[in-house]
Amino acid sequence: MLTRIHGGKIVDPKSANTTATTTSAAPSIEVGDIWYADDRIIDPPQGTSVRPNREIDASGCIVMAGGIDLHTHIGGGKITLARMLLETELAGNREPFLPTARDTAARYLDMGYTTCFEPAVIPSNARSAHAEMADVCGLDTGGYCLLGNDDCLLRMIADGCDQQIVNEYVAYMVAATQCIAVKVVNAGGISAFKFNQRSLNVDTPHAEYGVTPASIIRVLARSVHEIGLAHPLHVHCSNLGAAGNIESTLATILAADGLPIHLTHCQFHSYGDDGPHGISSGASKLVEALARYPNVTIDVGQIMFGQTVTISADSQHQFTNRSHAKPRRTALVDVECEAGCGVVPFRYENKRYVHSLQWAIGLELFLSVDDPSRVFLTTDHPNGAPFTTYPHLIRLLADRSFRETALAEIHPDAAASSSLKGNSREYTLDEIAIMTRQAPARILGLDDIGNLRPGSLADIVIYDAHEENMERLFSEPRMVIRRGSIVRGDGAVDTRTVAHVTRAADPAFDRSIVLGQARKYDEFAAHVMHRLWISDDEMQSVLGSCSVKSNACERVR
Repeated sequence: MLTRIHGGKIVDPKSANTTATTTSAAPSIEVGDIWYADDRIIDPPQGTSVRPNREIDASGCIVMAGGIDLHTHIGGGKITLARMLLETELAGNREPFLPTARDTAARYLDMGYTTCFEPAVIPSNARSAHAEMADVCGLDTGGYCLLGNDDCLLRMIADGCDQQIVNEYVAYMVAATQCIAVKVVNAGGISAFKFNQRSLNVDTPHAEYGVTPASIIRVLARSVHEIGLAHPLHVHCSNLGAAGNIESTLATILAADGLPIHLTHCQFHSYGDDGPHGISSGASKLVEALARYPNVTIDVGQIMFGQTVTISADSQHQFTNRSHAKPRRTALVDVECEAGCGVVPFRYENKRYVHSLQWAIGLELFLSVDDPSRVFLTTDHPNGAPFTTYPHLIRLLADRSFRETALAEIHPDAAASSSLKGNSREYTLDEIAIMTRQAPARILGLDDIGNLRPGSLADIVIYDAHEENMERLFSEPRMVIRRGSIVRGDGAVDTRTVAHVTRAADPAFDRSIVLGQARKYDEFAAHVMHRLWISDDEMQSVLGSCSVKSNACERVR
C-alpha cells in the first residue's frame, strides 16, 4: 500500500529531511510530506499522476521517527520475581509502576516508542527473556547478553587466556542467546558476593579468581570491539549507589583503554562524598570526563519521585540496599554460575535529601552534556522510575520555568547544592529526536530505524503540536505507525497481528575454539554449553519472534 503523510512539521535531524517537500523552515524542522510503501519509507514519487492509496493529514502536527529505548527492563526472570513480590501493590494501582508485558507494549506505543531493548539477558535464561519480550506486542525488541560474572569467563581471564579465545567465547554467547550487545553488571562483583565479598572496587582482586573489575572491563571492551559488535560494551559500574562512587566510574572509563564504552544509568554512579550529608553530586566530574574521552557514551537512569521497584543483577549492592526497601520485602537470587538477581521495592520522596539529590544529579547530566547523541534518555525502568514518566522528564528538560518550579519543591539542601538553579538550557525538538531516536539507533548499528530517510522502516509518530507543554505533546500522539501498520490512531490494527521482531547481532566465531571452551564450561555449569543455543527457527516457532540480524559484525584484525 502506498501512503502519503502530508503537511506535518518533520523533525528528523539525521536525514536532513530529504523526504520533505519544503514549504517553510526552521532549524532542521520542515513542513512537508513523507511517503511510504508497505513497511518502508520511499522517495516522493515523481510526476503528478501518482496517487497514494491512503492519505494521512498531519497538518500542524509534529512528525518523528518511532522512539527507541536503549535500556529498559521488560523481560527475564527478575521482572517475574518483582511482580510476584509486589502482587498486592500492583493489583491495586490503576497505573502500575511495573506493568504486565501487554500493558508495557501499550504504554510505550501510547508515547510513540516502537523499539525497546532489555539490557540484562542472562545466557541460561535467554529463552525465557525472549518469550516474555515476544508478549510485548507491537514493539521490536532486543537484548544484551550478560557476561562478566560468569565463572567460565572469570576463569579464562584469571588463567591469562589469549584474547582471541575470549573473543570466540563472547561471540558464541551473543549469537547463541540471540542478543545484539554485551552487558557487564558490577564486573566480578556479583561473583565475588558469592564468596562473601561485600564490595569490590575497580582495582580490588576477586577473592577466588584474583581478577579485578578493571581487567574484566578491559578484556570485554576489547572483545566487543574486535568481534565487530556495533554497540560498545554496556557497563553497569562498580559501587552502585554508594557515596563517592564517581571515582569508580572514572576508573571504569580508564579501564576501557580508549575503546568504545557505554556507561549505563550514570545517575546512580555519579555521587561524591562531600558536604554535611556525606553525599554530593559528582555529575560535573563525569561531564568533564565525557569531554576528555570521546569513546564514552552514557544513559542517565533518571529517578522520578514516587513508588517503584529496583531490579538488578547486582545482588551485591541490592543486598546492601535491602534495608531501604519500601514496602519491606526483598528477593535475592543466585543464578547458578552466571549472575544474580536482587529485587528491592523503593519509594523516592522529594522531601528526602538523598532522593532529591539523585533527581538533581540526573538532570545535571542531561543539561550539562552538550552533545545529545552521547547522553540517552532512560529511567532504567523500573529502577529510577517507570518508563511512563518519560513525557514528564522531557518537559523538565525542555521547559526551564517548569524545571525551576520542580526544583523549588525538593529538599532545600539538595536544591541549594545543585547546579540546576539558573541553568537556562532547554532541549529542542531536534535534540529530543536525536537523544530518543537517531542516537540510540546509531549506537546499536540500526540504520533502518530512528530516522525518516528513504529505505528506513516506516516507524513514524505523529504528535499534536503542543509545543508549549512537552509533557502533553509526548503523552498523546495522534497516530503511531509501526512497520507501515497504524497501531495507534484512526484505522489502528490489533497489535497482536503485527509480527514481533527481535533485533540481534550475528557475530562469527571459530567453532573449534568454542568447542574447547565448551568442555571447560560443561565441567562446572548446571547444563552443557550447547544447550544455550537458540536457533532462528526456535525463535519463530517456540518463542514467537522473528529474529532479524540487524547489524553485520566485521572483525577487527
